[in-house]
Order: sequence, then structure tokens, then C-alpha cells
Amino acid sequence: MNANLKVLVIDDDAVVGRSFDRVLSDKGYDVSMALSGEEALETMNDSEFDVVFTDIKMPGMDGLEVTERIKERCPWTPVVVITGYGTDDNEARAAVLGASGFVRKPLTPEMIESVTLKAVNDADVVSEVAEIHAEPEAVSEIAAQAGSDAKRIAKNVGLFFAAPFIALGYVIALPFVGFYTFAKLGREAWAKKQASK
Repeated sequence: MNANLKVLVIDDDAVVGRSFDRVLSDKGYDVSMALSGEEALETMNDSEFDVVFTDIKMPGMDGLEVTERIKERCPWTPVVVITGYGTDDNEARAAVLGASGFVRKPLTPEMIESVTLKAVNDADVVSEVAEIHAEPEAVSEIAAQAGSDAKRIAKNVGLFFAAPFIALGYVIALPFVGFYTFAKLGREAWAKKQASK
């Protein structure tokens, strides 16, 4: 089933590439390895890949920049980010750049196989939708879903960066609100006292 599917693994740790090779070669995938983002982009000049895996933390070009460059050149190629330094910020940024997945190390053989299969299947769905025979309603529905996902991710990233400023606004406003409330209560008490005279 996977006989002609080509996988590129980009990681400065050769052991990670060998792990992918050991797991996926047995399943019929053709696995290539690159030790840097620059090497990977050169490799992609000569070959097309069905799935690309990239580490985030590498010397030179990091995995998020690699993802961005690959998606600019080959937007249809699924890119899965793998990392031992996973953060929500990195995951959100990877999603915004178009990564098909974000997987944290350590990786088990089962994880490698299932993430590869998911990326291939997702790419197949996108290819089917892009075919001429695709129905316009299905294409618009998928486009709307992708658009709403991108908006949701952008909103979450925006809130992530805005949260400290919102909190600071509350801290600054709190004394003024307290002073206003205290003054209002004092004025009402004074008005009641004057009315009772």
C-alpha cells in the first residue's frame, strides 16, 4: 500500500532519522534523511516527498523556518513538526505555518507509524478535494473549515500575546475602581445623613 511513498526526516540527531527508517521501511515507505534544514531544501530540489518530518531545534535554520520554506515551495506536501522542546507557542506557530501535525519526543514506533499514516491520509483528502471532479459544495465546506481553524488559531495566538497587557490593565484600573466605589458609598452615606436631619 505504501510502496512508493517517500518520507523525508530532518533532524540533526541521526538516531531519530534511523528510527524513522527502521519503523517505516518495514511498512514499505522510502525514507530519506537530512541533518539540517539547508540539506533538506537541497534534497527537495531533486525529489518530491509525500511526507516531511522536521525537528524544531537544529543548528542554522530551525524547524519552523524549514516548515515555512517547504510550504512556500510545496504547499501540498504535509510537514509534521517533531520536537523535544514542545511549547504551546511553537505548536500554534507550526499550525499557522501549515504544519500537518506537531509531535513531541520521545517517539515510539507506533507514534511514528500512526502520524505518518495520518499525514498521508490527510494529504490524500486534500488531493481528492483539489481534483476537477470535486463538488463545489465540498470544496467550499473544507475551505470554510480551514478558514475557521486558521481564525481560531490566530485568535488564540493573539490572546496569548495580549493576556499580559490585559492583566496589566486590570492591575492599573483596580485602584481607580476601588476609589470610585469608596467615594460613591461615602457620598450616599453623607446624602442619607443629610436627608435624616
